[in-house]
Amino acid sequence: MGRTLPTFTGIIDSEIESWSKYKRGLRKEDQEIFDDLFRAARIHLAENFYAMRTIPFESIVISMLIEQRKLIKKLQEQIERSNSIEILT
Repeated sequence: MGRTLPTFTGIIDSEIESWSKYKRGLRKEDQEIFDDLFRAARIHLAENFYAMRTIPFESIVISMLIEQRKLIKKLQEQIERSNSIEILT
C-alpha cells in the first residue's frame, strides 16, 4: 500500500493546535488577528501542498506574508489614487 499524505488543511489545523497556548495568552483583539493570519494561509492550500516543504510552517508563513503584502500593495494603490485625485482638484 502507498503512503498516505496528510492534507495541508490538516497540517494547518495541527499548527494552529500547537500554537493554542500562545493564542490563549494573547489579548482578544490579537487572537482575532492570529486567526486572520491562519485564514490567509488557507488561501494557498494547493500551492502549499504542491510544495510540501520539509518544515510545513515555512509554507504557512510564506502564505501569510503573501496575503499581507497583497493587502499592503492594495492600500498603497488606494493612497496613490487618492493623492492624485487631490492634486487634480
